[in-house]
Amino acid sequence: MSKEKEEEKQLIETIDEEGKVVNFELFDIVEFEEKEYALLLPAESDNDDDEVVLMRLTKDGEDYLFEAIESDEEFDKVAEYIESLTDDEE
Repeated sequence: MSKEKEEEKQLIETIDEEGKVVNFELFDIVEFEEKEYALLLPAESDNDDDEVVLMRLTKDGEDYLFEAIESDEEFDKVAEYIESLTDDEE
């Protein structure tokens, strides 16, 4: 991978339910129903088949916070919307 491509990556550090630090690469930000959602890929993996992690973005002053989506209904609606975007691109 070129040096420019490496510098473009935005790495996000989160803590999972077990207190373990997990690093993700920010893949995209999608706006849906006046909220923003982040699509994240595991940073330490070279596997192209990794699942995308979906998190809600909230703003705290100048900083963004990445939050797990607790509601299955909200998660399903956002995931369906994102899938419809990728279907439109094909």
